[in-house]
Amino acid sequence: MLKFPYGISDFAKLITNHYFYVDRTHLLPAIEEAGEQLLFLRPRRFGKSLLLSMLENYYDVAKADQFEKLFGQLAIGKQPTPKHHQYFVLKWDFSTVRAVGEVQAIQQALYDHLNNCIETFQVRYQQWLTYPIVCNPANAISSFHSLLTAVSQTPYRLYLLIDEYDNFANELLMGKDGVGDYRYQALRTGEAVLKTVFNAVKSASSGRGLDRVFITGVSPVVLSDLTSGYNVAENIYLQASFNDLCGFREEELATVVTQVVKDCQLPPDQVTAVLTTMRTFYNGYSFCYAGQPLVYNPTLALYFLKQFQSGCRPPRQLLDQNLAMDRAKLTYIVNLPPGATFLVRALTEPSLSVPELADRFGVEDLLKVSPDNRFMVSLLYYFGVLTLAGENPLGELQLQIPNLVVRKLYVEQLLERFLPEASLRDEGRDRARQFYHTGELQPLCEFIEQRYLPVFDNRDYGTATANELTIKTAFLTLLFEDVFYIMDSELPLRRGYADLTMIVRPERRGSPLLDFLLEFKYLSLGDVNRKGSKVRQLSRAALTQLPAVQAQLAKAQTQLQTYRQVLQAKYGEVLRLRCYSVVAVGLERVVWEEIQI
Repeated sequence: MLKFPYGISDFAKLITNHYFYVDRTHLLPAIEEAGEQLLFLRPRRFGKSLLLSMLENYYDVAKADQFEKLFGQLAIGKQPTPKHHQYFVLKWDFSTVRAVGEVQAIQQALYDHLNNCIETFQVRYQQWLTYPIVCNPANAISSFHSLLTAVSQTPYRLYLLIDEYDNFANELLMGKDGVGDYRYQALRTGEAVLKTVFNAVKSASSGRGLDRVFITGVSPVVLSDLTSGYNVAENIYLQASFNDLCGFREEELATVVTQVVKDCQLPPDQVTAVLTTMRTFYNGYSFCYAGQPLVYNPTLALYFLKQFQSGCRPPRQLLDQNLAMDRAKLTYIVNLPPGATFLVRALTEPSLSVPELADRFGVEDLLKVSPDNRFMVSLLYYFGVLTLAGENPLGELQLQIPNLVVRKLYVEQLLERFLPEASLRDEGRDRARQFYHTGELQPLCEFIEQRYLPVFDNRDYGTATANELTIKTAFLTLLFEDVFYIMDSELPLRRGYADLTMIVRPERRGSPLLDFLLEFKYLSLGDVNRKGSKVRQLSRAALTQLPAVQAQLAKAQTQLQTYRQVLQAKYGEVLRLRCYSVVAVGLERVVWEEIQI
């Protein structure tokens, strides 16, 4: 049976223990040609550490006798580059450095990490080194210079790998103690330690023995702050040739899914069903401007495959709980002044547009009172919760939520934002579960009227800016349940966009769950010529009979008829579809009608 390396980022361990590995070694020549100091950004848990481990094993002179064992069956093993196993490799992993305490403590933690790596380097290459390396506990920059001196006395040069270079910004700026920005500023300004470290790296590449540098991270925030200290890195993260350097393509997963389905002795048609589920929840990432095949999040794909192999059915929870850090990033964003508005727009609109991604921004941008549109969209992109989706007619970049598992992260953040009390969220979920099985929408509408819409009015949306997105957000966040449903907002259906579709997951088809299609409309109080107090006093029947409400219900029903036909044609007889038109009147009332099929 296939062995899936979930949580394993050691390339040698993967290969020697015969774990499943998607070969990316054919891109090594392109990496060599791209430049000598490279910056490669990808969201968390996207395989960056495994990529660095592969580079380490390929270029390390100490691994020369293992080339055939490690790379013989891979693409590069058939046509290796002349540079393989020609370097001393030094690796720094900033994710292991604790960014807690005062500045001096963080600086010492960084120095300790660098010194530990240098000591490991000295032990690893002692048979090649003729000059001693002196480690200075109080000044790791001095230790690094000593290492360079030792390297210069050999025929080899140094390849420096830096993993999670922006860990300090991520940890300090998103900390909850309110002083993270001060600590980060102290680490990166003037002659501070972080700037000094990157200054030393830049200096070492100027004929002092450092030949190549490969840096990974999530965002370009740190390098922007260190521009004067390290302005030589070439960005390759948006190049089309490296779009799938980390991540899986669908055809690669199809072969594996076919094997797992066979091992589980399931019918062959299950391959299509499993791939559909994986595509919906894990696919959708594009990291380049040109049209390239979308890629899957590799960690989530491996999580799914390992769980599926174990139980011969998809996992109940499709969001791997180890992605909790991504929740923290969205929490950080939603607490920025325009953050909640941007999350609502991303969740409920087909796409967001910007002229260009911001590829250089510093801590000052993160701390602005009102970050601009380009900055917010770019930040969501780098964090992996938006992805490139082409261009609009004006040539602007369009970005959208990549898949359903990321959409869930948005929903969780907004639900906690608008209903901070756990008891209210539980009550809303109870009404939603009732709807899943009965199709009775009124209890949920009453909850939204009484509990949800007043929160919108008081917190993020005044009545002047309330619109269709307001009501859609309320329903979407309460109804979202990926354990049972494949849910989508603004699903393209025959030249239109359905507001909310809820299709039962394939493996749940044996349950009594219903499928749903909802279309939302919004009327201001002025549209119905009523004050809020008068609207609240009207019965549901009387409110429904208002001419403006009737017109919007009819408009929604016309759209639903078209969307329903498309969905019925796509899913066939298995679909138990219920269709609803929903109209909000101000932030006061909600009325609905079901289209009878």
